[in-house]
Amino acid sequence: MPIDSTVSFTIEKFTTTFLPNAVQFLIAFGPIFLMVLLFIIFWDLWVDYVRGKAFVNQKYSVLELKLPKETFKSPKAMEIVLNSLHNTSDGSLYSQYWKGDIRPWYSLELISVEGVVKFLIWTESARKQGVMSALYSQFPSIEVKEIEDYTRSVHFDPKEIRIWAAEFKFTNKKSSAYPIKTYIDYGLDKDPKEEFKVDPMLPLIEFLGSVGPNQQVWMQLLIRAHKDDRRKKGKIFETEDSWKVEAINEVNDILKRDPDTKVAGTRDDETGFTKMPSISEGEKEAAAAIERRIAKQPFDVGIRFLYIAKKDVFDTPFGIGGIVGNMKHFSTEHLNGFKPNGDKWHPRLGDPWLDYKNLRRNRYGRLALMAFKRRSYFFAPFKGKPLVMNSEELATMYHFPGSVSQTPNLERVPSKKAQAPGNLPV
Repeated sequence: MPIDSTVSFTIEKFTTTFLPNAVQFLIAFGPIFLMVLLFIIFWDLWVDYVRGKAFVNQKYSVLELKLPKETFKSPKAMEIVLNSLHNTSDGSLYSQYWKGDIRPWYSLELISVEGVVKFLIWTESARKQGVMSALYSQFPSIEVKEIEDYTRSVHFDPKEIRIWAAEFKFTNKKSSAYPIKTYIDYGLDKDPKEEFKVDPMLPLIEFLGSVGPNQQVWMQLLIRAHKDDRRKKGKIFETEDSWKVEAINEVNDILKRDPDTKVAGTRDDETGFTKMPSISEGEKEAAAAIERRIAKQPFDVGIRFLYIAKKDVFDTPFGIGGIVGNMKHFSTEHLNGFKPNGDKWHPRLGDPWLDYKNLRRNRYGRLALMAFKRRSYFFAPFKGKPLVMNSEELATMYHFPGSVSQTPNLERVPSKKAQAPGNLPV
């Protein structure tokens, strides 16, 4: 058959057979393809919508915690309180994606308003009694009362005030499996006498107590139970949290041991004996710290600070330097620590050509204040990348100092023995 005839036959077959069939196929299944495409495009928008609607209809409470004059308990007591808040339930698929239900989250807050220091906990109003019950179980002399949300009285006026805000991330670039320096490393688990206590929170509280007039500093630790990010372990349906997987792999690397047998060293094929690796004391301590870390309840955590002040008293070395400097008390050089996340809210805008008339600085300040007011971190509109920390690390960063803290503006109640209120749920 001539080439021209072959080409003509092929074109004719395409136009008379394949093309009509393809059109019929698209007509028949086009609505299904369109539905799938729209589902992929709008699914995230739908989820954000139902969650946003649930958030708007939800009621929230801010609890002020007034400490007793004398607190003799170690941060272990606060660790027990935090463990009681560890709830991994997200609800059913229907409640998640139709009603907007989510895993409960809380905000542990430490603030200074012109030097007056307060411990606060933000929570859903429906969970308020549970939080109070957990606190009273460990601190019977504490006074807990619901107050107005202090963030509502603050409004951003770029002509009058300046704002600096930062989220914090881990300093260890190699692995997030390494823990920070905790209260156990400071010896606070042994309940030393007050005069011998070395508490990493005391410098932070003293700094907050020295905040001057027309200045405020806010700290928020946004927490929820960690259970996300799982991967297959081997068999079908058998999974393991990748946070633990990363930690175990790091321990295996430190101790130079086989991941399957957990035996350290390498086998010599000539002699048949296992050659033991050389491991320093520092490496042994690091491995033990990582193993202790994954043995306790994990939380997703967002850490952020805000410094707000009138323009004429805004003090960069004091406010910003004090925040960043006091976070270093939770850090160790060979393990982990915290540093500001330079990708959010506080880019370097010192040169005038980088920020015409402070437009970017004012925008970042306005967004940061809005995020603090909403306590938005795990979901839109101010979704961040959470750190995974255990209850021991959180209790180190948020616990009640003993009488060794002499900050005059840290309000306390007279120390007395008292029973928890009778109307708390059992």
